[in-house]
Amino acid sequence: MQTVRDLLRAKGPEVHAVSPDAAVIDALRLMAQKGIGAVLVMEGRQLIGILSERDYARKVVLHERSSAATPVTEIMTPEVVAVPPEAGVKACLQILTDHRIRHLPVMEDGQVVGVVSIGDLVKAVIDEQRRELDQLQHYIVSG
Repeated sequence: MQTVRDLLRAKGPEVHAVSPDAAVIDALRLMAQKGIGAVLVMEGRQLIGILSERDYARKVVLHERSSAATPVTEIMTPEVVAVPPEAGVKACLQILTDHRIRHLPVMEDGQVVGVVSIGDLVKAVIDEQRRELDQLQHYIVSG
């Protein structure tokens, strides 16, 4: 089974982040521009939180707050669940399920080295299953 490191090699280590004092609207614009559902909240190179579309919907929209006037720190999730690069894909899917989240920062030596999403992980599982099916079909046909 693949590891998170394998996924990051394939997709690249690009990380999208905002500062804690950024306005929520700026974080939303970044998410829309990049086609992503969450951004990391970082002070320099230190991960201090994550901001997702769910945070926005529940903490801004439902409370009728202003996206332009609300800083990211007021609505971010500060307890970030992260994984090391050696984590397996299936273990990461279990973490996402257990915590009801969709994004996992990848940390190595205290630094963010990437982010994997539920989509990345599901795609990896499907690709592996497809390879196994192809091998079985080849074995049956050539046997």
